[in-house]
Amino acid sequence: MQTDFIELIEPTPVLRTKKCKFISFLIRIFLQYTTFIAALLAWYIYDYFIAIAILLLSFIIMGIIRSKIRNAVIPSNQKEYQYNDQGIADWYVARELCIELEDE
Repeated sequence: MQTDFIELIEPTPVLRTKKCKFISFLIRIFLQYTTFIAALLAWYIYDYFIAIAILLLSFIIMGIIRSKIRNAVIPSNQKEYQYNDQGIADWYVARELCIELEDE
């Protein structure tokens, strides 16, 4: 008898309410564009040398934030799969902020 089983992959949660979708949208925008907004603000306020430094530093910081959010909410058997910012935001909102009852 063969005992090899394929582990089931839990799909990315579907957000149902407008409030949850909006929060997920805000988190996605934060994860995607904070790096560039910080660099543009540094360039406008200071100089482009400092803006380049802020750009590199914010890439590292946003990578750490993205990684912490991803590892906190995605199931442990799915952590090796790649998720984009929208997927990470949907997982985070569904698991931490908008815990909804499943409709069956």
